[in-house]
Amino acid sequence: MDHIVRKGYEGTGPGAITPDGCAVELYRRLPVLDEPKWLALAAPPRPGARLLELGSGTGRLTRPLTEQGFAVTAVDESAEMLAEVREWLPGVRTVRSPIEALDLPGERFDVVVLMSFLVHAGAEGLREGFLRVCRRHVADDGVVVIQREAAGRHEGLPAVRHYPDGGLVRIVSSEPAPDGGRPGARSVHVEYEFPDANWTQTFMACPLTEKEFETALQEAGLAVDAYLDPDRTWVRAVPVGTRPV
Repeated sequence: MDHIVRKGYEGTGPGAITPDGCAVELYRRLPVLDEPKWLALAAPPRPGARLLELGSGTGRLTRPLTEQGFAVTAVDESAEMLAEVREWLPGVRTVRSPIEALDLPGERFDVVVLMSFLVHAGAEGLREGFLRVCRRHVADDGVVVIQREAAGRHEGLPAVRHYPDGGLVRIVSSEPAPDGGRPGARSVHVEYEFPDANWTQTFMACPLTEKEFETALQEAGLAVDAYLDPDRTWVRAVPVGTRPV
């Protein structure tokens, strides 16, 4: 697969940097927080259930998903990210592909996971591509788990969050995106600080009202089944209508 360069996305710091500006070494360090709790609520674990993880990175959440009994297929466009998954979780199937281009003919999954606020992708056409892939690969009786931004995420910056075992992430700014983004897209700049290394990432994100989010799902053949947390950031969606080709 040719190396992809995504306009409006960049990163700095030690080690390999992926096309969307993520640093592999950084993602190796990031802790698991409360994500498994919400994933389990959205899709109660069933041993052997097939789960498609879109944008797995280094496998930060792949491990707890496998420990819950899911048969995980981890998808990422970065060979370096997937090498980490294979090193630490040799039994997990990995697929290298941009999410929006993924096509696993005839394969259907009990659970499809689209996290890391990817539904807010700011580049033209990416959100639609991501959601089409979710709908194409979810089983008729399956669920799609989506993590979306909380209201006001782009306001009151800078904002800092400290990690339990050291280090911090600082969302420095969110400004109107330059040419190359979809209408309403923002250019977000983030800094990560650890005692021995620092990274930055710049990416495009497009805020969505709840109505806009639900409309985007509807256009892809999905519908909200439940908002799972008080901030309405964790969503269980179900397939409706005709599966895209």
